[in-house]
Order: sequence, then C-alpha cells, then structure tokens
Amino acid sequence: MENKIKIEGQALPNMPWEDRPSGCKSVMWRFSGNPIIGRDALSTSNSIFNSAVVPFEDGYVGVFRCDDTNRRMRLHVGFSKDGIDWDIEEEDLNLVGGDDEIAEWVYGYDPRVVWIEDRYYVTWCNGYHGPTIGCAWTKDFKTFHQLENAFLPYNRNGVLFPRKINGNFAMLSRPSDNGHTAFGDIFYSESPDMEFWGRHRHIMSPAAFEDSAWQCMKVGAGPIPIETSEGWLMIYHGVLRSCNGYVYSFGSALLDKEKPWKMIARSGPYLIAPREIYELAGDVPNVTFPCAALHDPDTKRIAVYYGCADTVTSIAFGYIDEIIEFTKKNNIL
Repeated sequence: MENKIKIEGQALPNMPWEDRPSGCKSVMWRFSGNPIIGRDALSTSNSIFNSAVVPFEDGYVGVFRCDDTNRRMRLHVGFSKDGIDWDIEEEDLNLVGGDDEIAEWVYGYDPRVVWIEDRYYVTWCNGYHGPTIGCAWTKDFKTFHQLENAFLPYNRNGVLFPRKINGNFAMLSRPSDNGHTAFGDIFYSESPDMEFWGRHRHIMSPAAFEDSAWQCMKVGAGPIPIETSEGWLMIYHGVLRSCNGYVYSFGSALLDKEKPWKMIARSGPYLIAPREIYELAGDVPNVTFPCAALHDPDTKRIAVYYGCADTVTSIAFGYIDEIIEFTKKNNIL
C-alpha cells in the first residue's frame, strides 16, 4: 500500500531531515538537536513555541508565537535557509487594512500559514472579546493584510486546507470558551471569500478514556492537512486530564478528500507525547503541540514543528506512508 500512495505538495528534497536512529521502532522520532529554537532567541522573549513554518523563496519562513517578558502574546516573522537555524525579527508582525472594529491588537497566538492559489494566508488565535480566529494574507511576509475574524468568540486552532474544497476555502477549528478549555471538538467550515463562514460540520470529539486516554479530554487540529491518495492526513493534538494536570500529545487521522468532515481512520496510540526534559519542564509542563509540517512528496518525508512545554520549539520526523499505515492499523473508529 505505502508504495502506491500519492502525496500532493511542493517538492522539498532539501527539507530538514535526520534519519531514524538505530534501534528506534517509533513511527516518528525527535531531532537530536532539539529544541531548535530556545525561549530567549529574541531580546524580549520569554518563550517561542506553537509556530508556523512554510517554504519561501530559497529557504523557509515562519510566523512565530513569541510571548515577551511582559507575558504578552505576540507574533513575529522569522527566516531560515535550512528550516532549523532561524533568524526571528525583533519587531512584531505588521498587520494593515483591518476594519477599525477588529484591528486593535489584543493578543495573538498559535499561528498557522498556508499557500492557497496566489498568496499565503495566516490564521491565529486572535483576541476579540475572547479568543477567536484571526485571518490575514501576505505575499512577502513584510506586510500582512488583515481580514475579518473567521468566527465569533470563542474559538481556537483555526487551520486552513491548502486548496479549496467544493469551490470554497475550508477551515478546521475548535469552538471553546474564554478560559483554559476543559473540552473541545474539531469542526469543519467553508467560506466563498474568507469573510463569511458556514457549512459547519462536526469532525471529531475526544475519544473515550478506555479507547485512547491521551485524547480523552479535548482535541484540536495541528499543521495544515496533507492531501494524499488515501485522504487528508491530519496531525492533531489531544489532551489527557491526569492527576498532575493536562498532558498534550499528538496523533493522526485520515479525512475524506471531498468531504473532510468524514473521518476514514483515527489513531488510538499517539505519535509523540511528552517525554524529553524540554517537553516535560517549562512554563506549561507536559506539552507537545504541533502547529506546522514540511513534507516532500517524492521521499514521503515529513518534519513536524511542535511547541514544547509552552516554552521552546522542536522538530519530529517521519514518513507519511508509515504514518498513514499506522493510522489505519490502529484505527479506533
């Protein structure tokens, strides 16, 4: 099966990569140089995590969540030649053109970035009477044109698909509340113009504790879904409420290509869960939170960027065909 899988996307033969360590039997494995971005990469940063990365020109660009030493949540642009060593700009991301009603910056965090047709779109958790999904577009990562917020408060984890579906823009999100949500399902929505959103469909609820405890409290979409001949590969995070607090891990699901609100398969075991010291210890312990992925269709390689303990940024590697096989073999639907 795995040799016949077709994967869509831009060829990235020189994407960040490290071979599976000798003796490793895991479907995904961590980069030996983790974390790749420390908490103090900026002169004013308390932490840099839960950020977006895409190919750009002859290298890579990212929109990074950088909480400063006032503990204000900001977004910053960064550039890299190899996707591992990053130069993050000290100045905040520049938003222009937003309607006065929504343009005032309150906070922004957990961005995603995707190329659709002729421009890059950025989504993030935007402050507007509570958390909602902010949207903007850019072509040069210097100026970001702010669009209307996608949804009413409260919502998080707004993740666009990399192409239109049924002729419309398509987005995953997780309705929530104004606090540290103790619940959360993944929903699908469509828009003809990135302003008016509808056709809301339910995709996924937390799993039963007995079936898959790591995702039994809430779930949320992670990186931009990857289109394959087997369906959309969605990497998502799940949360366990343990006796020592919340634990964030991530796993995988396959969604129907033309009706993405219909799941084909969903992994019971996780792909990555907090284990290393940089994932266990930080401002919010026990967190591995995926927000971006690079992949090469020819080699089937994938590199997932994930936030660790709400403090630093790391990478995990794998093969898309192996992840799809893992998802189907361990399907809990």
